Amino acid sequence: MSDFSSHRRTALKCMSMWAGTGVLWSMVGGIPKALAAAGGGDIGVTGGGVVPFTFGQISDTHIGFNKVVNPDPGKTTQEAIIKLNAFRPSFVLHTGDITHLSKAEEFDTAANIMNGVKAKVFYVPGEHDTLDKDGGKLFLERYGKGTKGNGWYSFDDHGVHFVALVNVFNLEAGHMAKLGAEQISWLKDDLNSASSSTPVVVFTHIPLWTVYEPWGWGTEDGDQALHLLRRFGSVTVLNGHIHQVIQKVEGNITFHTARGTAYPQPAPGAAPSPGPMLVPANQLRTYLGITKINAATGYPVLRLDDQALA
Repeated sequence: MSDFSSHRRTALKCMSMWAGTGVLWSMVGGIPKALAAAGGGDIGVTGGGVVPFTFGQISDTHIGFNKVVNPDPGKTTQEAIIKLNAFRPSFVLHTGDITHLSKAEEFDTAANIMNGVKAKVFYVPGEHDTLDKDGGKLFLERYGKGTKGNGWYSFDDHGVHFVALVNVFNLEAGHMAKLGAEQISWLKDDLNSASSSTPVVVFTHIPLWTVYEPWGWGTEDGDQALHLLRRFGSVTVLNGHIHQVIQKVEGNITFHTARGTAYPQPAPGAAPSPGPMLVPANQLRTYLGITKINAATGYPVLRLDDQALA
């Protein structure tokens, strides 16, 4: 069987298993174990000195989009923010496509809406955030202060090392996304300072693994970044871009793609092309949502709980 067919089969299998469910990732000895979790409720973590914390993921807000599938993504994004604030996250990761057409007024509107989040928000750009004539200048002016290159950076929180990667610049027709040699070199240096026992969370826009190559749902040089991450016992890679929940575990690395807050897209290969998928208006919010992530300092547990707006 070709690699292409294998990737497609894996993506569709992951979709059918995980879409629409909360997921419990129990990481023991650096090896993730995934269990479907139909309901809510936090994990009880025991052990002296363990201080649990929670952070959130929001993605693909597409402020400025106004098609029939969702004429007001600002409203659904505000609903998503209410869900985020309800669990009082330490911070929130936005995994790109803040705006739809990279217009200054869209960035302004998005900033006003995201100001409703009662926690610090960390951003990476989506390809829709780099459509301005200067190729991402507006995004970098707002969110690029203190970052490297086209907006990559890292930070530490509660003993977890967080890495923001950017794979939406210089996209080419017929090719998947790229990180580029400069960013991969930076990543190598950045990770050298962390011990292999440090939990790592990577967040980016386009998946680092190949979800569906014909639609560009993957990163051509993603394997080079993943190679650098394999020495760590616990790695979680969060992304957006494909507007649906798809998850995969590969060795010590857990991949998670979140729902968007603007509109759904078809499952890999289920339509002639990707793009906004029209669904009955009373069902739209079952396709949109956010991700709640529970972690614990000093204990290898990470839970990803995907929450639909409806």
